[in-house]
Amino acid sequence: MAKIIASSVRKGNVLEIDGKLCVVMKAENIHPGKGTPVTHLDMRRIADGVKITERYRTTEQVERAYLDEKIYNYLYEDETGFTFMEPETFDQIPLPKDLVGEQAVYLQENMPCTIMLHEGVPVSIELPQRATYEIVEADPVVKGQTASSSYKPAILSNGQRVMVPPHISAGTRVVVMIEDGSYVERAKD
Repeated sequence: MAKIIASSVRKGNVLEIDGKLCVVMKAENIHPGKGTPVTHLDMRRIADGVKITERYRTTEQVERAYLDEKIYNYLYEDETGFTFMEPETFDQIPLPKDLVGEQAVYLQENMPCTIMLHEGVPVSIELPQRATYEIVEADPVVKGQTASSSYKPAILSNGQRVMVPPHISAGTRVVVMIEDGSYVERAKD
């Protein structure tokens, strides 16, 4: 355990609150016009899954738990959750659906993910920053729509909607930022 200031807490960090470990789901630093800046944390208790919301002054100290970080490759999803495999030992580890959360739609077979473990129990997962998907459906280009800032809606192979430049058509592979689902560039493969 180590003390860190509240303003440096990020999503995915694990904190110790009242002797229980909590995963940070959302961390937001709020700087009001007057008054003390605060850090607003939405967390989930690891032991029982209860959601907790805490506010700290940005300079307050919080207890951060240090975890083992390991790279696991995504294998498959079933009714119980998601299964990952450690590439060197081939050990498989199941993760419940609520631990993976909304980012589950971006999982691809063999995708390397960082899983944080506390005493051998998985507590949080981090997907790579970017991934490549195929565009399965894209609106046709509107004639005369040449402005570089104009984007059109498209649908990725995982079913997610993304805004892409006009020259991208169905069948094109694109790189997407997983955190917010935004288009980065055309894939170079």
